[in-house]
Amino acid sequence: MLETLGALTGSPWIYAVVALSVLLDVFLPVLPSGVLVITAATAAAAGTTANGDVRTEVPSLLVLLLCAATASVLGDLVAYRLAWRGGARFDRALARSRRLTKAQERLGAALSRGGGALVVVARFAPAGRSVVSLGAGAARRTVREFLPWSALAGLVWAAYSVGLGWFGGQWLGASWVGAAVSVLALVAAGLLAAYVMRRPARTPAA
Repeated sequence: MLETLGALTGSPWIYAVVALSVLLDVFLPVLPSGVLVITAATAAAAGTTANGDVRTEVPSLLVLLLCAATASVLGDLVAYRLAWRGGARFDRALARSRRLTKAQERLGAALSRGGGALVVVARFAPAGRSVVSLGAGAARRTVREFLPWSALAGLVWAAYSVGLGWFGGQWLGASWVGAAVSVLALVAAGLLAAYVMRRPARTPAA
């Protein structure tokens, strides 16, 4: 993968590939968008192509971060709007999923209290982004409630992923070792986020 991306990162097409992967993984959580972002950032930090030629033009870590964050927010909004417009049929499908129902309840409670940290945490959990975006739309949460937290979640996730790739490339070079260490750190964050999401919500004291 690194050799293939080493050639791809020498072209502006890397931004389109990253953006498309991040945009679609709200519907297809199996897409390795986080791995792609990390690997691209690792190759960028190493500063060489697959042939060993020094390059300075692309990819820019800042543009890579902005592409990933923007695509994340756009994907969230698409899923949110689809769930919002789903009507009774989507509501019935939602009711059959205990996971979506619980996420919807927790998200609604969090947003009603003026907080949406759950949206940020869910961005790291496997399929958590899908659950929260669809749950927010199905619960008819307003854009004003959902969008700022979605934007923060996308930015935090993109910065974390790009940062992992950059540090891996700086310390270990554009190698499988550097990418693997960075990906393991992303997986660890995902497992921690999944644990937090599974914890029962605290009931306020009377």
